[in-house]
Order: sequence, then structure tokens, then C-alpha cells
Amino acid sequence: MDLSLQATQLLDRLGADVSFVDDGDLECRSPIDGSLLGLLRSHSAAEVGDAVRRAHEAFEQWRVVPAPVRGQLVRELGELLREHKEDLGALVSIEAGKVVSEGLGEVQEMIDICDFAVGLSRQLHGVTMTTERPGHRMMEQWHPLGVVAVISAFNFPVAVWSWNAALALVCGDAVVWKPSEKTLLTALACHTLLTRAAERVGAPDGLFALALGTREVGQALVDDPRVPLVSATGSTRMGKEVSPRVAARLGRSLLELGGNNAAIVAPSADLDLAVRGIAFSAVGTAGQRCTSLRRVIVHESVKDELLSQLTAAYEQLPVGSPLEDSTLVGPLIDETALAAFLAAIGQAQDDGGTLLTGGQQDDEASKATGGGCYVRPAIVDMPEQSEIVRSETFAPLLYVLTYTDFDEALRLHNDVTQGLSSSIFTLDVREAETFLSVVGSDCGIANVNIGRAGAEIGGAFGGEKDTGGGRESGSDAWKNYMRRTTNTVNYSTELPLAQGVEFI
Repeated sequence: MDLSLQATQLLDRLGADVSFVDDGDLECRSPIDGSLLGLLRSHSAAEVGDAVRRAHEAFEQWRVVPAPVRGQLVRELGELLREHKEDLGALVSIEAGKVVSEGLGEVQEMIDICDFAVGLSRQLHGVTMTTERPGHRMMEQWHPLGVVAVISAFNFPVAVWSWNAALALVCGDAVVWKPSEKTLLTALACHTLLTRAAERVGAPDGLFALALGTREVGQALVDDPRVPLVSATGSTRMGKEVSPRVAARLGRSLLELGGNNAAIVAPSADLDLAVRGIAFSAVGTAGQRCTSLRRVIVHESVKDELLSQLTAAYEQLPVGSPLEDSTLVGPLIDETALAAFLAAIGQAQDDGGTLLTGGQQDDEASKATGGGCYVRPAIVDMPEQSEIVRSETFAPLLYVLTYTDFDEALRLHNDVTQGLSSSIFTLDVREAETFLSVVGSDCGIANVNIGRAGAEIGGAFGGEKDTGGGRESGSDAWKNYMRRTTNTVNYSTELPLAQGVEFI
């Protein structure tokens, strides 16, 4: 079926009234075959500013609504997502190139965060603290923050927005979303569903908005003093531009940036488990996840067996249209990603690496789909951790490094600038506990005996170093979207001062 027609039908079923324009500057394309789905127009800086103004006005109404009542908006969104899961998941596959199960999984992640946020709407708690002054009570409260700007990336076109929007809305904030210019249709569909949810509960107009465009639109949000929090997901380069601009006006940044994630495979590892975990982590979403596995650090005693099994698994991976149920590896997002993949493999070989499997464009898959950038996932055995290994390539490219003792494995693991996610495959409890300890993995996420890609919404998501230090989704990530106040109440007839100070 024509992908443009299929996308239009999905949008119709989702209730999204998308008006394509002949002179639009934003191309909506499918990475499946490179076909044009339609043209949209960028918003101007003035239009972005007006959306922020309306969002701030709506925030002033929304912040005084009781949090459990705010939670009803997110509950309605979750119900609509359940109702339209198949259609929205299919649209994610068409626009982002994710295989069917991953497209559906992304929508399920949205549903999960809605459930989490609804429960959270009755748990936005502060604490009461002991005070040295008699007849006094000291406590802290959390209050709504304001307008939250969400800048999201193509690889998770809807889930990351929902992480931010669901929490921000129950926390009493307004949301202005700049989606990736590569995945605009899924954003329009989500905006439509949230609009319907808002109508059901009577939420104020302007509480959430879309800002469509490229760099200029993002800059307008980043620089607006009426936006106290900018949540940005993307490359480390992008984060290093966003952070100082927001800081210059003393705003807050919540950054989810690059990853160069590794798995250590120890001598005691269950290799069957490791192979399955590594394969999905490295090639899921065609290696285009910030949590994708980029490096395997394997003990010399099990290296040959691991690589034999892993190479055999790679060579059986079905590459092709993500709309086919049998496909496990879909396309790269565009030709720029393809060029980066091929260039990285060439550099790795120049650095002494041995290409074990894959590493070339899959012409058969491209021909079968009528276009698109398809590649065979690659494994490169490296003699050392060179500069190209320390760099993140957003593609299914896995480097293999060898170690002899555990300290060396940890050194290799941490010897990159990124610090997002990590794992170890071992049955040795000492190795496992050391990996999770302060002297082990320096990443924000560290796991034992599971693959690196994929995360549940109950835990805080994010990483350290060049990953940006942000935390989203579960745990106490909700505090990012609120402001803290410390309160002291004197219910006595005296006026003692802290630290024993006397003043008459």
C-alpha cells in the first residue's frame, strides 16, 4: 500500500485533521522507502511566543486545580491511547521506521506513564522536618513550576514526550512541545488525542501546544524567559548548545543526550542469555536508541564462543520493511545516518578493527521496499578502544573489546565521555555487586544479566557525564517539574531564632 495513503488513513482514524500545504518547508517522509507523506509549515518565532503566552495563562488556572483532578486529564489520555494503540503504533512505524512490536511498545510505554502519573497525582508529597525551635513546625512543599518546553528526538517520537507531558500536567504545569522535524505526524496525532482528553475534563485552552519547525523554533523556546524548564532529548552536541542558553537566563535544563553503552561479558556468564540480550540491545530500532548497545567488553576465555554465537545470530536477522511482522531490523532514519554508519566502519577498520559480519548497505531490503536506507548490522572486533569506539554512531554498529581481569573491564567500560546505560553478564555475585557499586559502572543505569536497551517507566531514566545528568519517567523524576518551598510555622508565643542567635 502507498505509505502516504496509509498514513492519511491512520491520521483520520486517530481524529487528526492534518492539513498539508503545497509550499510547506517541513517534509514528512517515511524512512521505509523515503517517500514524501506531505508538507507542513514551520511555526514562526512569533507563533511560538504566542503559544508560550497562552500556555502561561493556562498554567495560572491549572496550577490551582487539585492534583488528583489534574490527574483525570492524564487518565483520559491513557484511555484514548489504549483505544488507538494499534493505529498510533502503526503511524510510529511508518514515520520512525520502527518494527511493528516496537511501534506498539512505544505506545504501551505512553499508557504506562499515564497510569504512573495518575497514581502520582495523589502522591505529590513534601516532608516534615524536625526543628531546633520549640513551638515551631518546619516542612517543605512542592508547587507547580510553570510552562515546560519539551524538545524530543525522532527515535522515540511519542514516548519521551509522554514521559514529560504526563508528569508535567499532573504537577500543574503547561507544556509546549517541539517534536523532531522527522516525526511530525505522530506528534500531531498525540496532540489530537490530548486535545480530546482535555475537552472531556474541561482543561483550560492553551494548556499544551505544538511548536513545529527546526532549529529556530527550538531556540525560541530555549530562550523564552517564560519557560522555566526545558526538557531536551537529542545529541550531546545539541545539549551543549541548549544548556548554556537556558542557564544564561537562569532557567532549568533537563537533558537526555548521547549514550555509548557497554555490556561486560564475564567468564561465568550465561552465554545464551548474553547473546539474546546483546542482539536486541544492539540492533533494536536499527541501533537508533540512546540506550543501544555500542560496545561489548568480553573476557578472553569466552570471547571466541560468544562471538561465534553472536555472529551466527546477526547473520540470521531479518532486515526489511518494519511493517512486516517477520522483520527485526528496519531502516536507518535517512542518508545522513547511513553515511555515518559506513564512515564509522571504515574508520574502525583503519584503526585495526576486524569486521566480523555485516557493515554494508542491504540492497535487497532497499529494493524490496522501493527505497530507504537499510544496512546489515555490524560487529567489529577492535584491538583497543580507539576514538571511533569512544564516539556514538547512531546505527547498528557493535564494537567488541577484550579484557583479562575485571579491573581492566571496568576501566574500558568507563573510559568514554557518555554515561547513560550499562550492563554486565555474570553469575559471580562479587562481580555483579562491584559493577553496581560506587567503583563500578559510572552510568545512570546499571543492570545485571539483562540487555541494555529497553527500560520500565517505574525507574528514573537518564545518565551522567555527556549524557546530561537528567532524569525522566519514574521514581522521583516528578520533582523536576515542580518548585520546592521550605516553610516554618511558629505556633508559640515566643520568637526564638535559629542557631541560638539573640536579638532584642
